[in-house]
Amino acid sequence: MEAVHLVTDKENIAEIVLLPGDPLRAKYIAENFLEDAKLVNTIRNMFAFTGTYKGKKITVMGSGMGMPSMGIYAYELFHIYDVKKIIRIGTSGAGNKDVHIGDVVLSTAAYTPSNYAYSYSNENIHLEEASKELTDTIEKTAHEIGINIIKGTTLTNDVFDVYVNIDHLKQNYPIDNLLAKEMEAFALFHIARKEGKEASALISVVDSEYEDTQISPEDRETKLNNMIILALESIIK
Repeated sequence: MEAVHLVTDKENIAEIVLLPGDPLRAKYIAENFLEDAKLVNTIRNMFAFTGTYKGKKITVMGSGMGMPSMGIYAYELFHIYDVKKIIRIGTSGAGNKDVHIGDVVLSTAAYTPSNYAYSYSNENIHLEEASKELTDTIEKTAHEIGINIIKGTTLTNDVFDVYVNIDHLKQNYPIDNLLAKEMEAFALFHIARKEGKEASALISVVDSEYEDTQISPEDRETKLNNMIILALESIIK
């Protein structure tokens, strides 16, 4: 079937895509980092823009919050618009006391207590790896341009754990040192594997139960430039 959530001419979508959760962050990236950016989707106000970065055609669009929303856009991009690579660029909570607000985390794999994979593809799995080649490229690029990252496994959760306690889930975690807590990466990685495509995730830590400070909603939208630059530099390679 044709796409119903991302509706544009096929040539308007690049083969490489950045997916922030917030469509206004997509707008910010298009206006501040891309050349000749064109708005190519407005369905449900999930803005998508296509332009060029250092001469390479690239699309940036919002994915919304949570795995169901991410799954819809990842599927349509990969399966219908023939996208080859996606980097999620999002925000998260710190997964442990050694990860601090402002850190940039490269997710090499995502663990989830959710049954998303079972619902999507009848696979009873809860750990999904990012694409190794793309993840290796991000790590190498970070070293080249001098951006510090922390890499490892992250948690993809179904609830915003700033509002609710998830201690009852932690006893079942197979990994003790989850670096960050977010809500989308597992679905992206799972669909990328099923579609034979590449996906990775860069996540900026914006809140922590171990620290008293937080990043404001305005800063979440506009002041995540290190992560954005690293994603752009990596995906064009």
